[in-house]
Amino acid sequence: MNTSEVLKIVDHTLLTQTATWEDIKTILDDGIKYETASACIPAAYVKQAAEYVEGKLPICTVIGFPNGYSTTATKVFETKDAIVNGASEIDMVINVGALKDKKYDYVKNDIHTLKEVCGSDIVLKVIIETCLLTDEEKVKACELAKEAGADFVKTSTGFSTGGAKAEDVALMRKTVGDDMGVKASGGIHTAEEAQAMIDAGASRLGTSATLAIIGK
Repeated sequence: MNTSEVLKIVDHTLLTQTATWEDIKTILDDGIKYETASACIPAAYVKQAAEYVEGKLPICTVIGFPNGYSTTATKVFETKDAIVNGASEIDMVINVGALKDKKYDYVKNDIHTLKEVCGSDIVLKVIIETCLLTDEEKVKACELAKEAGADFVKTSTGFSTGGAKAEDVALMRKTVGDDMGVKASGGIHTAEEAQAMIDAGASRLGTSATLAIIGK
């Protein structure tokens, strides 16, 4: 992909605890300037950000982040709040412990309930946190997300023990097929790393190093 094509699939991301409004504004300005897929920011900034960009850039935020073990009801409240405030994309974290307990109905319902809140207009991405899962669990998580109606599966929060790996992206793409999005996120810092994820099957990238990736 050329630079402009890469930018169109990037969620320009800033989710650090220390992010200030000035930091967020920089992300938003860059996202508008370089026409990224979205800006992925903390929920507390969504309303202010949506007002600031005036429809020029989709706003993405994270739900149940970064650990995923809040209740479904809590995730629903967070999601509704984010959408009311102007988010058009939602990245939720699955309950990893429930997956490992083989409580598959719970995990699927957690995702499906949020997709019902999102409806057809709001994109739902499901973070499975690949660094904490076996290959078998990665496959199962992807299958559950697809069955639940999610729009994307996503590798990582970037806040756990590891980030995106090309082999995980390839496994996720193989599992969900061509009709569902796969987002690689966490530890993507260079153009080479971004291209490796795309080559493995990623249709969206989450990175805070967007400008470095495009050589700016």
